[in-house]
Amino acid sequence: MLFMKGTPAFPQCGFSATVVSILDHLGVEYGASNVLEDAELRQGIKEFSNWPTIPQLYVKGEFIGGCDIVKEMFQSGELQPFLTDKGVLPGA
Repeated sequence: MLFMKGTPAFPQCGFSATVVSILDHLGVEYGASNVLEDAELRQGIKEFSNWPTIPQLYVKGEFIGGCDIVKEMFQSGELQPFLTDKGVLPGA
């Protein structure tokens, strides 16, 4: 689940667009929630994760991180095997 600004088809910030691009590149099926439509959700997700920024990626209920962490995991080659291990990305 990706909590983001905008939607996957129309991200409203560069950080959200980056995470969407990475997930789409990997072929991950994911849900998304536009935090710009709900101020309580936007604040609540920040408090829940104790993470101050949006976007926020969760895999099977586990908070993974924001744009920088997702990008670093992708660039280091960690993200694809992680998602495969979690069962959200088919194995190669």
